[in-house]
Amino acid sequence: MSTTRPYPPGDRGPEPSGASGASEGGVAAAGASGEGAGAPSGAAASPGGPQVRRLSFEDESGVVPLARDFTRQALYAWGWLPAASADQRAAAEDVLLVVSELVTNACLHAGGPDQLRISCDNKVIRVEVTDKGTGQPAPRNPHRAGRPGGHGMFIVQRLCLDWGVVRTPGLSGKTVWAELGAPA
Repeated sequence: MSTTRPYPPGDRGPEPSGASGASEGGVAAAGASGEGAGAPSGAAASPGGPQVRRLSFEDESGVVPLARDFTRQALYAWGWLPAASADQRAAAEDVLLVVSELVTNACLHAGGPDQLRISCDNKVIRVEVTDKGTGQPAPRNPHRAGRPGGHGMFIVQRLCLDWGVVRTPGLSGKTVWAELGAPA
């Protein structure tokens, strides 16, 4: 498990830059502020391509529930919900939990999140949380189940196919990403 690799092996490479406030399918994104607060921002970039949604947290409070609601709406739009089986329901709940953990970590350790980006193709859902923090997220080692706090990245590590951190040279902050497998 690497937390410094810019992207996982076989990934599509670094994400396109300069997409603040817009989905990659050309559909304008509804940020968390203003009309359409928390609404999904757009869908598929192209037939068979990944579906992408972004949420800006600028001037927002209550960002963890906002991020969960935004993600839940995307999961409905992408057909992950309503779940037809217990496995599909568990996969959707795992995505919501990972979103909660990454956004909470940004709140606790990085001065709050700037943006949530979620993308989905037929096999993988990718969650990215961007913040201005300089710290390096890592599971607490050794993990002690009975100890309060410090379980967020351990949970992410256990639920995800892979996760890591992307930093852009010359810019402050980072993007913490995690990938989960699509339900069967």
